[in-house]
Amino acid sequence: MNRSVYVITPTAQSGKLLISLGLMQMLQRTTTKVAYFKPLIETNDTKDNHIDTILTHFKINMEYDDAYAFTRAELSEMENQGKINEVYETIINKYKKLEEQFDFVLVEGSDFQEEGSVFEADFNASVAQSLAMPVLLVIKDGFATVANLVHNVVAEVHSFLAKDLNIIGLFVSRCTKDVDEVKQKIDKHLRNEMVVSVIPNDEELTKPSMQEIADHLKAHILFGADKLENVAKTSIIGGMQLGNYLPRMQNDCVCVIPGDRGDLIVGSMLANISPKYPNVAGIVLSGGFLPERSIVNLMDDTQKPLPILAVPTGTFETANKVANIKPRISPANQYKIKLCIDLFEAAVDAEALSQKINSVKTESITPRMFQYNMLVTAKKMQRHIVLPEGTDDRILTAASHLAKDKIVFLTLLGNPELIKTKVTQLGLYWDDERIKIIDPENSDKYENYYQTLYELRKSKGLELAAAADLMLDVSYFGTMMVFKGEADGMVSGAVNTTAHTIKPALQFVKTKLGFNTVSSIFFMLLHDRVLVYGDCAIVPNPTAEQLAEIAISSADSAKAFGIATPKVAMLSYSSGASGSGAEVEKVRAATKIVKETRPDLLVEGPIQYDAAVDPVVGKSKLPNSLVAGQANVLIFPDLNTGNNTYKAVQRETGALAVGPMLQGLNKPINDLSRGATIEDIYNTVVITAIQSGNG
Repeated sequence: MNRSVYVITPTAQSGKLLISLGLMQMLQRTTTKVAYFKPLIETNDTKDNHIDTILTHFKINMEYDDAYAFTRAELSEMENQGKINEVYETIINKYKKLEEQFDFVLVEGSDFQEEGSVFEADFNASVAQSLAMPVLLVIKDGFATVANLVHNVVAEVHSFLAKDLNIIGLFVSRCTKDVDEVKQKIDKHLRNEMVVSVIPNDEELTKPSMQEIADHLKAHILFGADKLENVAKTSIIGGMQLGNYLPRMQNDCVCVIPGDRGDLIVGSMLANISPKYPNVAGIVLSGGFLPERSIVNLMDDTQKPLPILAVPTGTFETANKVANIKPRISPANQYKIKLCIDLFEAAVDAEALSQKINSVKTESITPRMFQYNMLVTAKKMQRHIVLPEGTDDRILTAASHLAKDKIVFLTLLGNPELIKTKVTQLGLYWDDERIKIIDPENSDKYENYYQTLYELRKSKGLELAAAADLMLDVSYFGTMMVFKGEADGMVSGAVNTTAHTIKPALQFVKTKLGFNTVSSIFFMLLHDRVLVYGDCAIVPNPTAEQLAEIAISSADSAKAFGIATPKVAMLSYSSGASGSGAEVEKVRAATKIVKETRPDLLVEGPIQYDAAVDPVVGKSKLPNSLVAGQANVLIFPDLNTGNNTYKAVQRETGALAVGPMLQGLNKPINDLSRGATIEDIYNTVVITAIQSGNG
């Protein structure tokens, strides 16, 4: 069952808090523990009003600091420093902690500083996408006609859909038009693809309470402290004679009166208790004057007390300040909170919305969530990885980052003095508990290792002296550490060739039972999803049997790394039964082997790349397929195709390619590209650690 929802708006002053209050009330009726989270708030100089109101009113058992990730200034600073990925990591981390503690998390997007902020809309959309959350879109009415409103609502919906968001609900807030007509026309355009709710405008929510007026004016509260929830719908300035003043009073008005005008003060109080005159929300006494004692006594004894405030500013200045107040809903204003919830419940089909929220199933995993899950998993496992190329600057830098992040324990192979000198020159963080250095030639394990190699390979003609020479090679030494269980995995190839890296593994670590082929996959982290590509690094021209084995290994690897339902596409230049030729027949035969060997796997082949990943093309070419248009594991027919495709996708789309990760070996040995970046090395160590824990 879905456990979260993200509330987004494209506009300022949208009435988003009303939606969050209503949703929280709805969710708490069926869910025991509901958390509230805002990735971005305005400032931490004062408490965020939305967070404070939700946590206080619903008595949510969580700390205020856990309810947000960044202030606007912090986000701007991180962006300027090129650390936007760290922003997403922090947001995901804070969200996941709440997800672990609560049954459901209501996430609310940021409040706009100005109308139509492109950055704001894109940032909120990106966070929702990264968290793989269904979205509730809030759009306020600010249009002259129903047609204009409907046109703009539909345009905004399509704009957010284009950002690859799963919009399950739409709220039109502060609607000043015929609610039924607006809903009917929007439903017609959107064809009931989402739950549409139209919430009528309520003037009371757009007007300040006497508490807000008191806070804004920094007023001294003389009387009526228990009536500060009163909403001031209009204001009146007391400057004329009482006879002219009284007829101009309107219902629930705030009276701004000079403190020395006892006649107007008494008149306002009498009007408030008279059935012939409107109710008064409150009185603000201006000019720093206080009325005479006799009038003060009257205020104290009235049967219908009013909030009466005193300020030092002049009448005109005070009235201007009142007019410029931007109303908001605060934790103390129970009247406005109740009004919001009542409006929500009257306008929203709660049962339909609840069903829509609960029915969301997200099988795909987002790139940022994939990376987060990898780091969390590896950190829990605390594996030991050996890095044979210990003198390479990139290896040293990645090792430093891994140690600082406390992801794994590491052994570097090489000359200790040279390594430590480089560490100093590079100014790297170092942790002697996390990172050990071994020089193979001077290691006390050296003799035992080459003796073991000799015993393992003497039937193949290896002599003892040759075994001793080979064990001075860091690839052999590192692989032997893994073989003997003194390291959980090895990552190499930043300096050495692929053949140099995997040859020792093939000689004595060998393949898993039931596997004859060592192959590789890349995790391709596209902007909206994670795909698995295999084989792009090891097997040049696989047979049908090898191709089937690559597909099975890749599907199992995908599942081990969080892709819940692997959907395997056996790629070719034709789809289904449309093509012929030796290469197509090879893929067709491989697909048959996979289906017979692993009937539990969803597999389709032969199939073209576009039909595999594009739902429209997939439905057109293979309408009855459970894989077409939804494939997340893509198996290439040969190394030439696979290697070029992964590099083309990586370069042209900006996708992050994590890997290659070798499959089929008894223990994890992974090969780096000689052009590997520090990030590539870091990620490969992480996946190697996870591999070792997955068996």
